[in-house]
Amino acid sequence: MDISTLIGWLAGVGFILFSIVLNKDIDTGSYSIIFGSLKSFFDLPSVMIVFGGTFAALMVSYPLSIFKKIPKHFGMVFKDKNSDHKEIIEQIVEFAKEARINGVLALEEKVKEIKDPFMKNALMMVCDSVDPEKVQEMMDNELNYLEERHSQAQNFYLKGSDYAPAFGMVGTLIGLINLLGNLSDSESLAANMSVALVTTLYGSILSNLFFKPIANKLKIRHETEMLNKAIIVVGVQGILAGDNPNFINEKLEKLIPAQISGKAKK
Repeated sequence: MDISTLIGWLAGVGFILFSIVLNKDIDTGSYSIIFGSLKSFFDLPSVMIVFGGTFAALMVSYPLSIFKKIPKHFGMVFKDKNSDHKEIIEQIVEFAKEARINGVLALEEKVKEIKDPFMKNALMMVCDSVDPEKVQEMMDNELNYLEERHSQAQNFYLKGSDYAPAFGMVGTLIGLINLLGNLSDSESLAANMSVALVTTLYGSILSNLFFKPIANKLKIRHETEMLNKAIIVVGVQGILAGDNPNFINEKLEKLIPAQISGKAKK
């Protein structure tokens, strides 16, 4: 589990709530906690405008299929399943050694046990003596599809980060219009001013603490997975070419960025 996501969200919400209830006495300069302050920051119409409006705009912008993938996106945000580059390299080098000694057909039984579908399909094609160009074409098509799918997921949350502040501004305008239309009513004056300000706050928090961080974390997950796929592609190419396993290992090691490689060695 990637605990940084959970810590970040808890810290963000915690600091915001704490700043709301923390009250400074002007005369003494001392601070006190006033939980009653929270009531001023909850407004149901503001929630409906920002959260409902953002959700509705996303529904108009994207097909229903991407909404069904939201639980999967959250799973990716909280858990990184593609970080062990070294393990993939070791696995490919073992296959290269086996293929060099006993031929590619000897890999068939071991390939069936591979969990990664991308690696499994590529090596099964190698075992079936499929033309190297067709193997490469299959891998390229799979990578293009993966790029498109991940890009759509990232853009979904980036769009949400644009819509949330926009609907916060819509709420602000609604509050100001109602306020100016009822200047003689002192009770509605405060309520309309609350809507005008709180919606902007909701939109900003939703954008900067939720949508943008998720989009960025999905981008990081995508880059990690694409690095794994690049390692597999180069490894399969080496096996097809009959390269020395040590040479394949050296090529794959060079694909890993220095900062990641350093952490792995530690």
